[in-house]
Amino acid sequence: MTNAVDGIITQVRKEDIDKNGDYIGPMTVKEANGEKRPARQKPRWGRLVQSLCCCVAPQAEIEKPSVPRNPSLLITQVQKNGTTNGNSIADATTTNDDFRAVVTASPTILSDSVSGEKFLLPPVRPTDANKKCLIIDLDETLVHSSFKPVKNPDFVIPVEIDGIVHQVYVLKRPYVDEFLARIGDRYECVLFTASLAKYADPVADLLDKRGVFRSRLFREACVYHKGNYVKDLARLGRDLSKVLIIDNSPASYSFHPENAIPVPTWWDDPSDVELLDILPLLERLEKAESIYEVLKHEDAPSEPLLERTQ
Repeated sequence: MTNAVDGIITQVRKEDIDKNGDYIGPMTVKEANGEKRPARQKPRWGRLVQSLCCCVAPQAEIEKPSVPRNPSLLITQVQKNGTTNGNSIADATTTNDDFRAVVTASPTILSDSVSGEKFLLPPVRPTDANKKCLIIDLDETLVHSSFKPVKNPDFVIPVEIDGIVHQVYVLKRPYVDEFLARIGDRYECVLFTASLAKYADPVADLLDKRGVFRSRLFREACVYHKGNYVKDLARLGRDLSKVLIIDNSPASYSFHPENAIPVPTWWDDPSDVELLDILPLLERLEKAESIYEVLKHEDAPSEPLLERTQ
């Protein structure tokens, strides 16, 4: 079952985190001068764990994975050995179908810049008309899941694959309920995960009892780009200057790092308070004329971490 867990959940190794909470593992990013350095961190939180690898497919196509035989491929996580596990390009099949997941309205056609493709999100609800859009990751941001039994799980999710039911043990990050309650009325909240819906949808049902998430987007909504599942914010159908993304994996927002609020990867630390710590920032951003001006002072990355393939 170890291989199964590794495939569904993408984790960072604890031994790849130094005593200050900084990532010191093998993953690197390329500087403009061609030199490589450890993956970027966001100094405001000091202990930010960079977990390159969660979410996207080449811009010209959307990769829609079939349900994998290996249950571990259902969940995309940053593993404790510094690697990630989601589906490889070989596990996916190309499709021209609507790649939006679990939204209630019909998708809108994109402008000429992405002719013929559809927005990931439906039109904004009237009640959210003046709100910014907040994209929130699931695994290692709000919860941690494992196929191995854990002590006192918050949820146990049965997932059936090829007639076999696998149990997924889910831990909620501390203060996740308070976090969702505080932001639910302030933003148009969207759950966006690189994991598959077969696992992530029932987790979201149990996690989001208040209906905070207006929409849910899963792996098929990501773009698979250079080995990573990227969450391309340009495909949402929202004004990018009013879109924010909270994620523990820099690769997930690598096309739009200037819109990101990075958070440390969470596995099981009961003393973690990150979700409370970022609430003041979210309250400032809610009323800000320019999210970029606010995030600029939070030392947010300003250049793409991954280059698009034209």
